Amino acid sequence: MFFDSGVGGLSVLDETRKQLPQARFIYAADSAGFPYGARQDAEIAARVPALLGRLTERYRPRLIVIACNTASTIALAAVRAALDLPIVGTVPAIKPAAEQSLSRVIGVLGTEATVRQRYVDDLAARYAGDCRVLRHGSATLAGLAEARLRGEAVPPSAFRDAVVPLFEQSGGDSMDIVVNACTHFPLVTPDLMAVIPHRVRFIDGAAGIARRVAYLTRDQQWPDQTGDDIAVFTRWGDSERALTPALKRHGLHHFESI
Repeated sequence: MFFDSGVGGLSVLDETRKQLPQARFIYAADSAGFPYGARQDAEIAARVPALLGRLTERYRPRLIVIACNTASTIALAAVRAALDLPIVGTVPAIKPAAEQSLSRVIGVLGTEATVRQRYVDDLAARYAGDCRVLRHGSATLAGLAEARLRGEAVPPSAFRDAVVPLFEQSGGDSMDIVVNACTHFPLVTPDLMAVIPHRVRFIDGAAGIARRVAYLTRDQQWPDQTGDDIAVFTRWGDSERALTPALKRHGLHHFESI
């Protein structure tokens, strides 16, 4: 089962499906709580374990991927303590960014909640000590990605306003790699590439998460496919219904609410 506040985790689901084409997937979106990036840490820390507990009771997954940087950096330890099954988190890909950067200036583009976390401080200190690490928390970009998936027209200026502050920081003109520290952002990377001041490479951790899931399930048997992969939402309204064509393109054909 994959979990996110919205549909950003589809970028991780897609990579995992490549590794495990025989698996059956459940995608859970806390649409009633979206966006997590604008919420207080204490609220996320309480909400995520409780919700994943309910989802686990209902769907009995063999493994959960928290396909959300914000939820992972705040609530991963609490979820692991509460549930007796493997939990795979999503954290900013600062380590590979530092390994690959030639300019030694990297960017971390996430939600406001993610970029302020001590967890990100620790990752930067451990893996990017010889780099300048610039951060920007966007309050709007996850919502723009959801609008895109609903088929809404989003002007380039909206993406420009969301991302350009990262490049306007001191040293931003030397940045050569940007970490997409929100799983929504890879869904709109072409839009971001079209408005940034100079060319950079965007990277994220989806492929690494997919390899981890494949490793954790390497000795397990998969039943024959007997039904559609499921998308489950904590709210099922007009916005969620408008996402169904995109969800189907990502292999999710049955829709439920909890």
